[in-house]
Amino acid sequence: MSLAIRAHALHSAPKMGKTSPPNRDWTQIYAIYGMDQWHTLLFLLFNAFFFSLLSVLFLLYFDPFCSFLEWAFPLLFAAGGGAARFAAGFTGCVAALSSVCLFVAAGNFFYSSVALQHEMAQRIVGHVNDWSSVKLALDIGCGRGILLNSVATQLKKTGSSGRVVGLDRSKRTTLSTLRTATMEGVGEYVTCREGDVRSLPFGDNYFDVVVSAVFLHTVGKEYGHRTVEAAAERMRVLGEMVRVLKPGGMGVVWDLVHVPEYVRRLQELKMEDIRVSERVTAFMVSSHIVSFRKPSQQPIPGMGEVRLDWRFFNQVIN
Repeated sequence: MSLAIRAHALHSAPKMGKTSPPNRDWTQIYAIYGMDQWHTLLFLLFNAFFFSLLSVLFLLYFDPFCSFLEWAFPLLFAAGGGAARFAAGFTGCVAALSSVCLFVAAGNFFYSSVALQHEMAQRIVGHVNDWSSVKLALDIGCGRGILLNSVATQLKKTGSSGRVVGLDRSKRTTLSTLRTATMEGVGEYVTCREGDVRSLPFGDNYFDVVVSAVFLHTVGKEYGHRTVEAAAERMRVLGEMVRVLKPGGMGVVWDLVHVPEYVRRLQELKMEDIRVSERVTAFMVSSHIVSFRKPSQQPIPGMGEVRLDWRFFNQVIN
């Protein structure tokens, strides 16, 4: 996959607005927000323990297992030969390595679901220079509300009279998210709505800021993540995000895998100041933050240029 970028379109990104992330550890974050997709974590841990047990059994009963191989497969493993010992040792090593990899995957999954999401929410908030002037913000796919409440906290800190709207497909999720906002002390800054992200229930040019965290890649998953249909659905949501954004408004998306698609679509939509962050490993895959600004006025045909800060271009494309 490649992106056509004229040499003069590249520029050094100015520093984003900084925020001071609250001093909180993962236990505090987990106590408020809990964790999604417990079944995935349990699946990884179950298999990790299974392979650990298997590797221990291979170690404790190495000689009996070699004898079993020689008895069960006499044509492959001659009695007294080294082939059976090699096969047993190799199988035991594979089981041990599998258990290590699964434990690492489980740890990364848990970290990505709790601590990393909170850290990335602070980074997303930091992409907006002046929150005091923000009157309306939107979090698409707000989920448990980690990003939503981070935006609300920033509005509260700056003394803004603004509000942030969280949109999710499930009414049950939105009710849970409102509870977490109350626990965070920002309930008066937060509103949640149930709606279809493919057709946002808001008018054109409605929000000053639109954000989203690890959500867009889930859109269209019923078609399969790598299909043309799924890609079209993701682009549709991105187009809706641009539609509801006010001229001059800021959009920030943190997502997995599909960042080049988003950049290309934003180019087609004539967005300005498109920037891509460094690579961050989340849920065992690469992720990036993409930020952009909606033009204050329609560009004159032939004059609009998309400026990219693609400091890690090769990593994203490859």
